[in-house]
Amino acid sequence: MVRAHLQLHPPRIPSKPLPAATVLLLRDSAEGLEVLMTRRSLQASFAPGAYVFPGGGIDPADATSHAIAHRRLTQSDQRLTQAIAAIRESFEELGVLLAKHSDGRPVDATTQAQLSRQERFAEQCQAHELRLCADEVFVLAHWVTDRDLPKRFDVPFLVARMPQGQEPVADEKEQFEPVWVRPSVALSRHGEGNFFIIFPTIRTLEKLQAFNSVEDVLAACANEQPWFHSCPRAGLLNGVDARYMEHEPPFGELALTCPDGHIVHHLDWQSGKPVALLKHVLRLTAPNPSMMTGPGTNSYVIGDTATGFVVIDPGPPDADHVQRLWQTCHGDIRAIICTHSHPDHAPGAWLLKNLCHQHGVAVQVMGMASAVTARAHSEFVPDRVLHDGETICLIGENERHTLQVVHTPGHAANHLCLVLQEDGLLISGDHVLNGSTTVIDPPDGHMGDYLASLDKLVATCEQWQIQFILPAHGYVLGNLWGEPYSAVDCIQRLKAHRLKREAKVQLAMQTLPQGTLQDWLPMAYDDVPQALWPVAMRSLEAHVVHLQQS
Repeated sequence: MVRAHLQLHPPRIPSKPLPAATVLLLRDSAEGLEVLMTRRSLQASFAPGAYVFPGGGIDPADATSHAIAHRRLTQSDQRLTQAIAAIRESFEELGVLLAKHSDGRPVDATTQAQLSRQERFAEQCQAHELRLCADEVFVLAHWVTDRDLPKRFDVPFLVARMPQGQEPVADEKEQFEPVWVRPSVALSRHGEGNFFIIFPTIRTLEKLQAFNSVEDVLAACANEQPWFHSCPRAGLLNGVDARYMEHEPPFGELALTCPDGHIVHHLDWQSGKPVALLKHVLRLTAPNPSMMTGPGTNSYVIGDTATGFVVIDPGPPDADHVQRLWQTCHGDIRAIICTHSHPDHAPGAWLLKNLCHQHGVAVQVMGMASAVTARAHSEFVPDRVLHDGETICLIGENERHTLQVVHTPGHAANHLCLVLQEDGLLISGDHVLNGSTTVIDPPDGHMGDYLASLDKLVATCEQWQIQFILPAHGYVLGNLWGEPYSAVDCIQRLKAHRLKREAKVQLAMQTLPQGTLQDWLPMAYDDVPQALWPVAMRSLEAHVVHLQQS
């Protein structure tokens, strides 16, 4: 677990989320699927002026009203309570009543008019012998409000078909201007600046716009499981707040740098100065962005002024980048480690070593020697050969930083990862990347070794309770230990992706048994842009070799 006193920002306790429920009322129209939205009051304490779906807090009475509601056999007590809350809120805010008479007749305008939005909802339904249609309300998503906000909710986004013959009428207190709108239109209007919606609404509409009808949506919700769970995190991009869900690239970095929801971490990629991830962990990205390197190669600096510093992956032979690494370490570099010998990772190590020597600092370049299978530009003989399981320690008066070597062949035969033991961090080189999968380029790259190394990293993560992965390209991956999208989850998803790709390769080979790599490529990588096919060809070959050896 990350040492709390080495976090960048003082701890704080986020506000406790309040239980709530929201319902998306849907209807089919000639133009396609539409959802009912209303504008919140400008004086509202949460999301003032935003267009939202009806909903609100769960009342104690909602949990004691099960007897007046129809329910599905698979609908839990919690889901039933949430559905009742959503039905009540849609009536109080918009006058929409998802209920039937006890004999099964739909509610008509006369019955609606007899119910008051200000009086106790459940008691009125009982008095008029109405049964709530909770069995027709399904869970679509589950949101927990961002940690930075003073008022937070734990809220399922539910979905139901709009009852026939009813028209929404806003209460003109909490909600105004009810409007039926297609999800894509709402998103377009928001982008134009004339239909303000907040992050959870945006992401939900983005998912919803893929559906053509109410029936399609309800069918996709039939398994009683939310499409996703999310408690977003926020950082600064181009100087303004930007929010991200768990599966999006910046999420892990925000969880590491601002676990309690501070909005202070800048996500803009730049190579001019180091980015602090923890007080003793800095990232300096080399100025070598490309299709293969993403925003550039991440060099990591571990340590502090009392312990001295280790530099990991000094990057390409860029003198300015190496100078910045030297300055970041205040000239006190104790070791230089290369995760592997590819030209965007290792050549800078020798420049940095020479710079150290020019200033009277003796330092060794460490790593694993390249195998005979390495290409000429990746041949590498370190000053000190590292071995699987050994440790490199930085020791100061009050702190100790221990890096453990984990040999992970696959991307390259001499690839290694490093575990910062005291903090549960994995520095993954190119074995685990953020935003893409790594290339396996035979013969030095080997798919079987790569998959086995992923399994080894899962075991390593479990042993050291690793929360976060620091990749050589892209943002930090992971989340707080035990929360969704953990480091282990990231690695398991990566392996699942590789095995799914291998299944497509195998199918292509079975379909065209006399085919070549060129024949199989369009079949196995039909979901990848053709501009990337020359790179994909390398991994395709690795998959083919692995299948033939299996």
